[in-house]
Amino acid sequence: MTALAAPDTRGDLDVVEQAQRPPIWQTVVWNDPVNLMSYVVFVFREYFGFPPARATELMMAVHHDGHAIVAEGAREQMELHAQAMHDYGLWATVRRAPQ
Repeated sequence: MTALAAPDTRGDLDVVEQAQRPPIWQTVVWNDPVNLMSYVVFVFREYFGFPPARATELMMAVHHDGHAIVAEGAREQMELHAQAMHDYGLWATVRRAPQ
């Protein structure tokens, strides 16, 4: 008599785990012709609490690449961040992170 092997369901579990994970969203700050680079660094430090080097790095990404992802997480929180950036006079949007 031969023993029957249990079916391999590991792939099925990966699919279920992915389906149950909420999507990740991003707050993106965009370049604009109005705000000074020093002001953008100030906002990133003031609002997000980034250290000077990280705030400067993100500001340079905004300046050179046209945008920077400043936060990732739940959609509602990213929308709050985008609204805060608008309140500071920066242009920001929310987008779904690539899976």
